[in-house]
Amino acid sequence: MVKLAFNSALAQKEAKKEDENSEVLIIPESKEPEEFVPVGQRRAWCWCMCFGLAFMLAGIVLGGAYLYKYFVQQRGVYYCGMRYDDEMSLTGSYADTPVRYHSFQERIEILEEEEVELISVPVPEFADSDPADIVHDFHRKLTAYLDLNLNKCYVIPLNTSIVMPPKNFLELLVNIKAGTYLPQSYLIHEQMVVTDRIENVSHLGSFINRLCRDKETFKLQRRDTIRGIQKREAMNCRSIVHFENRFAVNTLICDE
Repeated sequence: MVKLAFNSALAQKEAKKEDENSEVLIIPESKEPEEFVPVGQRRAWCWCMCFGLAFMLAGIVLGGAYLYKYFVQQRGVYYCGMRYDDEMSLTGSYADTPVRYHSFQERIEILEEEEVELISVPVPEFADSDPADIVHDFHRKLTAYLDLNLNKCYVIPLNTSIVMPPKNFLELLVNIKAGTYLPQSYLIHEQMVVTDRIENVSHLGSFINRLCRDKETFKLQRRDTIRGIQKREAMNCRSIVHFENRFAVNTLICDE
């Protein structure tokens, strides 16, 4: 039997050589290991971010459209007044009789794209006129009056000989605001007679439908328009004084 033996000094030397050739990584105790994010979770986070950006962009677009529409419409809103002489007869003139002026105010909103004029006449200083909301729809060729005292609507074909088109009326209001035109004029009278009742106003366009919905609505028939004073005769009439031109108009709405 042969007994093998190793030199202890040689073993220690080889162990020392292996220790020198090996690399040891030392991780500081204070440093935490990095977190591992699964791929699916990262994709979900990206989708959430994309949806969030989409909602933000949609909000910006919708908000911008609303503000644009709001400010554009506000540019077409005017608060105007007019002085007029109601003592001028068919043959008279301003030099024949002393001039006595009346004045009134109204709120005017012009929507050029829709070809619509919206007029609101508040309670006048003089008692011989009713407050009213008026719609002149050039697209439908209709005019609607809402007598606020009676809460009744009246519809009649648009009279383009009296009512200015939206573009021209807007130019007039701009000139009045700039001071290049003095809103001082005469008064004309027009008389209308109530005829049939309108049961459904939805076919009269969105603006008139909005004005007259859930209100008693009637058709009107126009009589000849004259310049000067016209008596109301014995009929029951309501008066609405307003303007949508260079002169004031006294619209008499009378029952048959």
